[in-house]
Amino acid sequence: MSQAMQKLVKQHIECDDQLNRVEAALQKGDMASAGRNFRLFNEQLEDHFRLEEERLFPAFEQATGMSNGPTVVMRNEHAEIRALRDEAYAAIEASQPEQALAAIDTLNVLIQQHNVKEENVLYPMCGGSIPHLAAVLGFGGGCGGACSCAAAAKEAAA
Repeated sequence: MSQAMQKLVKQHIECDDQLNRVEAALQKGDMASAGRNFRLFNEQLEDHFRLEEERLFPAFEQATGMSNGPTVVMRNEHAEIRALRDEAYAAIEASQPEQALAAIDTLNVLIQQHNVKEENVLYPMCGGSIPHLAAVLGFGGGCGGACSCAAAAKEAAA
């Protein structure tokens, strides 16, 4: 697996770890900590989703010509994850730890299923299809701007 793909997987793990911190705080009844940790989780999740939705998915679609393939499924799942995230956050904000924990349990299952598909299907497809993937994702790599890597990164960001 390329370093770019490894960084995406690392983001999955970091989001999972942060959501586990939320769950632990809720189980202790520490709503303030749960709220802080949930906001951090949300920030990490949105950063990851933006990277995929604004860079990875368009680059994959352009490289493969598949605009109605796996990226559509992943975008739909992102929407489902966001809806559950909002439900969990509303429960945290309303100081309803039991409801928040129930939403987070469902959210955890959905995220794990989603991550397995990305890590075992989509990411390998992207790695084999997208030239200069690290540059496209903004992870550096490539030539430092002296070749087509810079153009690929600019094109993906546009």
